Amino acid sequence: MGILDRAAKGLVMLLKTSYPPATRGKVVVWGLLASYPFGGMTWQVLHYVAGLRRLGFDVWYVEDSDRCVLDIQTYCKTTEWSRNVDYLIQQLGSAGLRDRWMFCPPGDPDKVLGGSKSALQNLYREADAVFNLCACQELRPEHDVIRRLVLVETDPGEIQVAVASGNRCLWDELDRYHYLFTYGENLGEPDCRIPVERYTWHKTRPPVCIDWWETEGLPSSGTPFTTVANWKHSGRDLVWNGELWRWSKHHAFQTVIELASRSPLPMEMALGTVSEDEITELRNRGWRIRNTEDLSDPDAYRRYIQSSLGEFTVAKEQYVRPVSGWFSDRSVCYLAAGRPVITQDTGFAKNIPTGAGLFAFRTQDEALSALETVAVDYCRHAKAAQEIAHEYFGAERVLSKMLETAGLL
Repeated sequence: MGILDRAAKGLVMLLKTSYPPATRGKVVVWGLLASYPFGGMTWQVLHYVAGLRRLGFDVWYVEDSDRCVLDIQTYCKTTEWSRNVDYLIQQLGSAGLRDRWMFCPPGDPDKVLGGSKSALQNLYREADAVFNLCACQELRPEHDVIRRLVLVETDPGEIQVAVASGNRCLWDELDRYHYLFTYGENLGEPDCRIPVERYTWHKTRPPVCIDWWETEGLPSSGTPFTTVANWKHSGRDLVWNGELWRWSKHHAFQTVIELASRSPLPMEMALGTVSEDEITELRNRGWRIRNTEDLSDPDAYRRYIQSSLGEFTVAKEQYVRPVSGWFSDRSVCYLAAGRPVITQDTGFAKNIPTGAGLFAFRTQDEALSALETVAVDYCRHAKAAQEIAHEYFGAERVLSKMLETAGLL
């Protein structure tokens, strides 16, 4: 059974797709489902499209970009995108939206799979709103027919610094949006060092379809705390007011490198972009390591989270040092599965309760204290984790607030 067959079979069995009548209007989501076919990215898109559909909207998913497409197995750039489209169809089909998509192959402006150029233009014209998830879609003149264009920024900092630095091309693009949303819930607050100029940014959070992640029973003895991450990135560092905010996550992991050897609970990381020498060093310091390639299948990604004891992770400097208030869409999946989360504080603790089920740490000692607390009464913290997911990240709740702000509810 190939990767596509495994993914489709697994997701069809687990996703609940009973929806109300689509009477609230038509919306379009732009995302990276086919272009970047990673497990975590797939779930991000599915939570948005299914969450909007659960709220009674006729939801269409569209990729209309000239950005590169990554091969579904090698993750190298490719011009052979047929398997990516198959993947898109299968994943949307698993969420009950198999006939609600269009894909424009990069470099071929007249070709639209799943429809036609005229059908796509009509869709844009008829849509009550188009959501640009991750700011992944470049804007072109034909998008001017969209009457409510909404940006959903999942990585706060880069756009705001560019705006404040006088990037007029970016100004021209942002001026075309009717609403700007950000995962940076602390933007504009006195302790947040991300500049907020020229535009109003509305606060939002990563949504999660909680019933897709609910897990029966508790993890077995010896199950580790885990996370999924790329160890190193190059580029995308930011400098603002002479201060460097780095993008690569390994800098943050180095500050807690000794934690696994001190923890009362096993610690594991599923890592990509990491060298063999670095893996050896991490193992010597007590960390269990596995390859993120094992989790490229969305169902394998889900099972990994559900079978974990919880998540221990760090956040990128770009979120932590400016006190952005950002929270991870992967961490909300752990919470929805009833798995406690211990993560580096970005300022999110001002808006989301911590201390039971969810912990924010600044130092390695604080992280160790959180692990010891969970170890004493795991059942309590597992229950609290799912309660936080319901109250603060449930897709219907999060997206309803966004839609109200955008005048759609």
